[in-house]
Amino acid sequence: MLYRSIRRAFALASVAALCAGGLAACGGGGGGNTSTSGGTSGAASSGKSGTVALLLPENKTARYEAADRPLFTRALSRYCPNCKLIYSNAEQDAAKQQSQAEAAITNGARVIVLDPVDAKAAAAIVTRAKQSGIGVVSYDRLVQNANVDYYISFDNRTVGELQARTLVAKLRGDGARGALVMINGAPTDPNAAQFKAGAHSVLDSSGYRIAKEYDTPDWSPDRAQTEMDQAISALGKTGFVGVYAANDGTAGGAIASMKSNGVTPSTRPTTGQDAELAGIQRIVIGDQYMTVYKAYKPEATDAAQLAVALLNGQTSSSLANRQVNNGQKSVSSVILTPVAVTQRNIAATVVRDGLYTVSQICTSAYASACRRIGLTTAQGQG
Repeated sequence: MLYRSIRRAFALASVAALCAGGLAACGGGGGGNTSTSGGTSGAASSGKSGTVALLLPENKTARYEAADRPLFTRALSRYCPNCKLIYSNAEQDAAKQQSQAEAAITNGARVIVLDPVDAKAAAAIVTRAKQSGIGVVSYDRLVQNANVDYYISFDNRTVGELQARTLVAKLRGDGARGALVMINGAPTDPNAAQFKAGAHSVLDSSGYRIAKEYDTPDWSPDRAQTEMDQAISALGKTGFVGVYAANDGTAGGAIASMKSNGVTPSTRPTTGQDAELAGIQRIVIGDQYMTVYKAYKPEATDAAQLAVALLNGQTSSSLANRQVNNGQKSVSSVILTPVAVTQRNIAATVVRDGLYTVSQICTSAYASACRRIGLTTAQGQG
């Protein structure tokens, strides 16, 4: 079953040293740990407890609060029952994330699991953490030019390639010829640059011209809607045949723009990413063509294992499958594989993995469309 064979061997060695207890989740603070690449001290060195901070970047993208936070919390509770969790969401504010990190360090965090708002600016967080002997796991986005201990994410260039290949295959299959609109992610997010590069590597030689292209500050759906409005104004309602949108939020903005401008979204295949419930539902009714499913459970679970390893002074992990250079060092990394989702494989991906049930997807507004594409409770837990 897709992604369910999450790796366990590494966890056994790390977790055996940890004793049972309760997980305390706190809101509003920052994060840290007392594990340098040389070792640990205090509770972490005895393997009995420790404080881990999870610092997430924003809440406009549904995945962070709906998936990453609860999945990481549960995994940490499993692998370190006596650990304390400090949780913060920076709401797309790099200065706020810096303050949250400082607060976490002050409150005794010994490991920071950091998904940076700004990958370059976040180097200051890592520097500050290392001054206090704190280990850092770079989560989902790689902090640039910084001494992070581990990095865990998906193959981001592959995500962009996957989006573009799926879009091009759909357009060719439909016999569509013409221009594309390209709505990329936030310029401060290094992942967005990799998605963009991967997409361009396919689109630039596809025969489809990119007529309008935008980088979307903060991954904002509202900004994406404005960008799409501008593209339609410049190109006309019939001046484009498809839309590359870097994630489901920007796809939602682009689709809202098309509807308000009298363009039927199903006639303009649109990509996405993150397999948000709203994105999956748009795919069901045909407004959005595809999304990219990145299985958050193994990402969050492995991140928790890496954090526990740092609490125990372990600076190498059997989970790592790649070295990724961040400008300062080659970072020991766990790189996972993304999957394209269209109407054809919703049941075999997000339903089968338990991300959503059929009942969650096929609410009354989507029930008839679900029946039309054969998405029924027989295909998953309902």
